[in-house]
Amino acid sequence: MTVEWARGGPDLLVVLDRGAGPLRIQIQDQLRAAIRDRRLGAGESLPSTRRLAELLGVSRGTVVDVYEQLLAEGYVESTVGSGTRVAEMPAGPVRHSPDVVAASPSRPAEVDFEYGIPDLGSVPLTDWSWAVSEATRSLPTAELGDEDPAGLRHLREVVTAYHRRVRSGCAVAEDAVVVSGFRQGLAFALATLAQHGIQRIALEDPGPREHDVIARRAGLDAVPVPVDDHGLDVGRLRETGARAVLLTPAHQCPTGVALGPSRRRDLVAWADEVDGVILEDDYDAEFRYDRQPVGSLQGLAPARVIALGSVSKTLAPAIRLGWVLAPPRFTPGIVEEKRLSCRGAPGLDQEALALLMESGRFDRHLRRVREIYRARRDVLAAEAERAFGPGRLQGLAAGCHALLRLPDGTSERAVVETAAAMGVRVNGLADYRSGDAEDPQSPALVLGFGNVSEHQITRGIRALATAVRHQTHGRG
Repeated sequence: MTVEWARGGPDLLVVLDRGAGPLRIQIQDQLRAAIRDRRLGAGESLPSTRRLAELLGVSRGTVVDVYEQLLAEGYVESTVGSGTRVAEMPAGPVRHSPDVVAASPSRPAEVDFEYGIPDLGSVPLTDWSWAVSEATRSLPTAELGDEDPAGLRHLREVVTAYHRRVRSGCAVAEDAVVVSGFRQGLAFALATLAQHGIQRIALEDPGPREHDVIARRAGLDAVPVPVDDHGLDVGRLRETGARAVLLTPAHQCPTGVALGPSRRRDLVAWADEVDGVILEDDYDAEFRYDRQPVGSLQGLAPARVIALGSVSKTLAPAIRLGWVLAPPRFTPGIVEEKRLSCRGAPGLDQEALALLMESGRFDRHLRRVREIYRARRDVLAAEAERAFGPGRLQGLAAGCHALLRLPDGTSERAVVETAAAMGVRVNGLADYRSGDAEDPQSPALVLGFGNVSEHQITRGIRALATAVRHQTHGRG
């Protein structure tokens, strides 16, 4: 795609050596090389002759001569009213970085059941624009420098007050660290745990993707713990020797189960026994449909729980803001990890998010999209029951994804590949398992329905049913 620079575009870098021959020849050679190497793309506008002459400190006539020569050679083209632009060059060898492998072409997904993507068409851009404008107007100029390493005080106060009110937490602003999304917060928290002597962390199996990679990068040994219909198996957790565990208790990823009341109590007891830490990924607790809200584990055991949250799934991934709510003994370490790793999240965006939440616009958005997700979930449930029979879809009481259980012996990989050829993108449960191994006795698909329309859900489920029948008949 050609970049349409306004008024001729940014300045053009041409370096002249005034003792190394005619300036006209130097300018020609450098422009030719830039066009041949495709550093200047076809259709891209060049500066006006007057502007380039001013930049280079040469006469305008010199630049006019250069452009006329390049025009004669076919490197550029000139149209009245459009200025001088780079001409379309014959196809030549494409330059690749030696470490980059070209992706194989595939059919674009017409239906994308990717997990974790909210409804991007419902992002409250008008409200966000208001919040950014208000932040720009009201934020003191003193706050425009480098932020407090823990993050903007106003946002930390708002986030912790919101967590206390909505999630039954008990953190205060001093316990909060603002980060650029969940994964950054997790990396800072794990590095801090390693500094406190914790060497092993337990992860849900199946569980969110790449958390094991992040844990190992922080120097921790990651061990899987199975998940059943009541959530993480705490009995199996005790057998691992881990002193930390990362889990999704409100709506387990990807099975959709909630951590049961007895398991919650057992988990806190385990943490007390081993002087351990619970990392709570509270990623979509705001979206619930058929059950009472479940409070945050942080409110149950504030001395043992590090709670992590973000707005990636409530607003949009592009608003890259999150937070870590940690016990006082860990907060300084997390702040130091952040200070040494980055200069912090954009202060204006932090203030905008604080204003968005304080003004009620954030909750108004959540109430609106909750009804959108409820309607999509109902369509998903009806279509899945019609196509696969009752009881195959689970994890529907909350969140924006569900688990579709396939007939025993079905190959997840074959169904995923067949569906992709039909324009439907979906992930198998194996993608969330430790080691990515398929279980032929428990094959399943993870269906995210946050960013697909009701029509797409219907089309996608019918395509998946066809893919399963194709795979089953082929096996037979």
